[in-house]
Amino acid sequence: MKKMVALLSLLLAFTVVLSACGSNTKNEANNTDNKSSSQENLYDKVKKDGVLTVGTEGTYPPFTFHDDSDKLTGFDVEIAEEVAKRLGVKAEFKETQWDGLFAGLDAKRFDMIANQVGINDDRQKKYDFSDAYIQSGAVLLVHKDNNDIKSFHDLKGKTSAQSLTSNYNDLAESHGAKVTGIEGFSQSVQLIGSKRVDATINDKLSFLDYKKQHPDAPIKVADEEENGAASGLMFRKDSGKLVDEVNKALKAMKDDGTYAKISDKWFGEDVSPK
Repeated sequence: MKKMVALLSLLLAFTVVLSACGSNTKNEANNTDNKSSSQENLYDKVKKDGVLTVGTEGTYPPFTFHDDSDKLTGFDVEIAEEVAKRLGVKAEFKETQWDGLFAGLDAKRFDMIANQVGINDDRQKKYDFSDAYIQSGAVLLVHKDNNDIKSFHDLKGKTSAQSLTSNYNDLAESHGAKVTGIEGFSQSVQLIGSKRVDATINDKLSFLDYKKQHPDAPIKVADEEENGAASGLMFRKDSGKLVDEVNKALKAMKDDGTYAKISDKWFGEDVSPK
C-alpha cells in the first residue's frame, strides 16, 4: 500500500513538472509572438496613419534648425523627409531639447529620432539604429585668444560647455574637463565668446556651418579627432520592420544620387560614412 501511495505521489509530481514546462514553453512562444507582432505593428501603424513622427531639436544648424522664415529645415530634416517619402508617408516633426529626445522616444512621442545621434555600444544596447547616414569628427573649440588649450589633453581642469547626454560630453569628461551643461551648440559658442567657459567639443561640420554664418565669431579650432564618428536614425528597441524599411530607403537615396544632392547642398561634399 505504501509503495502504491509513493508511486501515485511520484506520478503526480511528474505531471505538475510537465504542466509547468508546457506553460513556460507556451509563455515563451507568446512572448516571441508578441515581440514580433510589436515590430510589425509599429511599421503597419506608420503606414496606416500615413505619418512617421520624428523627434529633433530644431536648434542645431546645419542639421536641424529654423530658417529666417521660421521653417524647420537642415540636413537631418531633409534626410528624414526623403526617407518618409520613400516609405509612402509624411514626416511629422516634434521638437524638443537634446536631453529630452531619448525620453520622448521611450515615451512613444515619436517613432524615430533624426538629430545626429552618434552610434555607440551603450546606445545600441537600448535602442535600434539605422545604417549610418553621416560621418563627422569632433573638434575642440576655444576662444580665439586662448593659447593655453592646444589639444584635447589640455582640457584637464578646464570648463567645457556640453549637452550632457551627447558623445561629446563623454569625450570632454574623459579628458578631465569640468562640464557646464548647455542646450545647444549656439549657447556653447556664446559662452566661449564671453569667456564664461574655456571650451566646447562639438561636430566639425556644425562648426564650419556656424563659422560660415558668423565669420566674426571669436572662436577657433584647437584640436580635432583623427577618426570621425558615424550617426544613425534612432528607434526604440525591436522596431524591426520599420528599421529595415528605413535602411532600404537610405540605400536607394544613395544609389540614385538623392543623398549626394542633399549632402552637397548643406556641406559642399559627400559626408556619408566611408
